[in-house]
Amino acid sequence: MTAFDEAERRMRAGTAEAYGRSFARVCAYPVSRLLDAAGVGPAVSVLDVGTGTGTAAAAACARLATVAAMDADPDMARLAREAARDARVSVAALPSLPVASEQFDAVVANFVLNHVGRPLAALRELRRVTRPGGRVAVTIWAHPGGSGQKLIGRAVEAAGVSRPDGLPVLAPEDDFPRTAGGLAGLLSAAGLSEPSSQVIEWDHRVTADDWWSGPAAGVSFFGHLIVRQSAETIAEIKRHFDDLSGEFARPDGMLALPHAALLAAGRA
Repeated sequence: MTAFDEAERRMRAGTAEAYGRSFARVCAYPVSRLLDAAGVGPAVSVLDVGTGTGTAAAAACARLATVAAMDADPDMARLAREAARDARVSVAALPSLPVASEQFDAVVANFVLNHVGRPLAALRELRRVTRPGGRVAVTIWAHPGGSGQKLIGRAVEAAGVSRPDGLPVLAPEDDFPRTAGGLAGLLSAAGLSEPSSQVIEWDHRVTADDWWSGPAAGVSFFGHLIVRQSAETIAEIKRHFDDLSGEFARPDGMLALPHAALLAAGRA
């Protein structure tokens, strides 16, 4: 496990419930297309890696697939069991899964490669557990992302809170361009054939209170940063958040937050 992996685990610990009420909803948007890209349908054996609260696993079960799901966080796995009652859910983490080689017809990972210290090694592991001819499909956040993805970070910056020094980052040899071409190249380097990659853009509709609730409970990097501030600083961040949210407000009182992600798939 790299220092980056350890930092990600610390940031996610204890946030499963808040994640399920907030960011899980925006991460659910590409799930149907992700499952399509992996060829998930009736009787297809599927592994959902980094299942989180189980959104993709539940959707695969609804397609009458045979579903296994894994997450590094025990609380996430517990929520996934509740959401996807027909799936076999366990606790496990990339880049080493407790699964024999060539076990699944399809493997999916929804917004998981953003959170691992060795993305190429993680993809090779996804390929390893996929049967020859089976498909691997993944999503990650694009860079640059949509303007709605930057709202919380802008509020933090406007309040004068800076990124702490010494935070672990990916080693240069492990990083890759967060573009359609960059992700397709990573799939190819992992040994997946016929790699394809595309940008997905959408407006996430949510109330300002719901969007704030995730970071306020420590969800995401900026949430982890926010909850470690003084009460006065948190109030200042919230004030800037309220002001900046007006850019995305719609007449019905909802926010429409532009997001951009990458969806890629390849064959084992």
